[in-house]
Amino acid sequence: MTLPLPRPAFDAEPKGAKALGTLPDWDLSDLYAAPDAPEFARDLAWLETECAAFAAQYEGKLADLDAAGLLDCITRYERIDTVAGRVMSFAGLRYYQNTTDSGRAKFMGDAQQKMTDYTTPLVFFGLEFNRLDEAHLQGLLDANADLARYKPVFDRMRALRPYQLSDELEKFLHDQSSIGASAWNKLFDETLAGLTFEVAGEEEPLNLEATLNLLTDNERAKREAGARALASVFDGQLKLFSRVHNTLTKEKEIEDRWRKMPTAQTARHLSNHVEPEVVEALRNAVVAAYPKLSHRYYRLKAKWLGLETLEIWDRNAPLPTETPKIVGWDEARDTVLSAYSAFDPRMAEIAQPFFEKGWIDAGVKPGKAPGAFAHPTVTDVHPYVMLNYLGKPRDVMTLAHELGHGVHQVLAAGQGELLSATPLTLAETASVFGEMLTFQKLLEGAKTKAERKTLLAGKVEDMINTVVRQIAFYDFECKLHAARREGELTPDDINALWMSVQAESLGDAFNFMDGYETFWAYVPHFVHSPFYVYAYAFGDGLVNALYAVYAEGDAGFQEKYFEMLKAGGSKHHKELLAPFGLDASDPKFWDKGLSMIAGFIDELEAMED
Repeated sequence: MTLPLPRPAFDAEPKGAKALGTLPDWDLSDLYAAPDAPEFARDLAWLETECAAFAAQYEGKLADLDAAGLLDCITRYERIDTVAGRVMSFAGLRYYQNTTDSGRAKFMGDAQQKMTDYTTPLVFFGLEFNRLDEAHLQGLLDANADLARYKPVFDRMRALRPYQLSDELEKFLHDQSSIGASAWNKLFDETLAGLTFEVAGEEEPLNLEATLNLLTDNERAKREAGARALASVFDGQLKLFSRVHNTLTKEKEIEDRWRKMPTAQTARHLSNHVEPEVVEALRNAVVAAYPKLSHRYYRLKAKWLGLETLEIWDRNAPLPTETPKIVGWDEARDTVLSAYSAFDPRMAEIAQPFFEKGWIDAGVKPGKAPGAFAHPTVTDVHPYVMLNYLGKPRDVMTLAHELGHGVHQVLAAGQGELLSATPLTLAETASVFGEMLTFQKLLEGAKTKAERKTLLAGKVEDMINTVVRQIAFYDFECKLHAARREGELTPDDINALWMSVQAESLGDAFNFMDGYETFWAYVPHFVHSPFYVYAYAFGDGLVNALYAVYAEGDAGFQEKYFEMLKAGGSKHHKELLAPFGLDASDPKFWDKGLSMIAGFIDELEAMED
């Protein structure tokens, strides 16, 4: 059980924090009452015993099971997965609340180690299952409808067959997992959370979130001071961050080579249950659209700001006509719930308990993980949402995004533990759709041309950050992993790879300050989950096409939408999109989504006339 990555955020506690109102904290007692709760110790003990008993009963015997026997085996395995997920969700969520707390770090580390030890006897299961004869397995599925329900899980497992190692090697990799990539991930997280930044004009050192927040400040001098502070600190830590990236990319290269993975991206595509050619079509469509999207928009923004050339600290600058505003928590909640309800009251009803039952942790706190995420925990509990809420309009969109994940996770829970998890490419659907609903609701309520322009510009910037920026991130990772296969990379090597995609994606409107070449260092996705980033662009493009269908008045759209979310990971993206007349494998599909962004920029340009 791994926690989802925090969604990148640019925000931290504003000086007007009191205007935010009372921000909610997590109540994790639905998982366990406390770290020393007897139920936590009970579940760990049960896992140790049950994993050993499962292996004793089934190892070497899967091929002899009839349909009913295999179903019993699968449901027992699913129960183990559920209890393990509960344990690790509790440990992980506590850790993310304060990653610099050594007690919480130890608690999670100990839980991870025990989980690794206890589940080692289960390694045989996937390997042995994948050795079942195809005709034999199909016969079992034909004989038992309850077993056949798990076929999507089996299909994903069996897609890994060509890349399996020997049973002994797989057990070795499992055993050392808690001191391999996992340990480097923790080092990265704890280093990042502990960084402080001396920013010109600020009375006290700031943490990463607060410093990134300055990049959205109305005052250009503050934005520049924040950017230069970031560059200075990243440069001082560059040897460490380079070592983390060198080690993890080399470790991945070794494992990929042993597994005979054809590319560095193959494992991600398999876990996302998406074809490489679909991702390539997405990537190519976005790169081809750079000139009509980001390049065009940022030239327009330079004009608005009265600048010949934008500096990197101007990328997320507010518009000159934008009135600084802090949105209180209650207003943010009402805005999102109202938008959800206008689409379908059921959506708001599902989201409501998040605000009332301690399912959201919203405040900025020392040591708290940056960004935002929604974690589904396990299907017999409920999701939890983490934010770093600062009261900016962008934060309202982040709330809408993460609640979209939460609604999706609640609806998919009915599939059960093994079938509820949605591949990353589709996991971003409900979140981005939630943002779009909220944006359209705000746009409808715009009272002036200036207000509409501000909203449109904000949405375009969010879309560029989600689509253009994330595909540039993907290209950076592709280059990084390819270069590492040729040898050790110096910090300057990695800096050069980063800069090679920045000018291409952002365009000629920008000047890149000295020091910006180090900004790859703080992106957690590169460390935690290689090639994760294209899922954001996939989700945005998919939702843009989906929203176009909704806006055209598609009959029964809401019902089809809810059915899609309820499916979780039980269907392939082709099956899920077919009711809407959409097909992500069609190269022209992505142009539909990108044309929505271009249309918003068209409207912004027209406002100049």
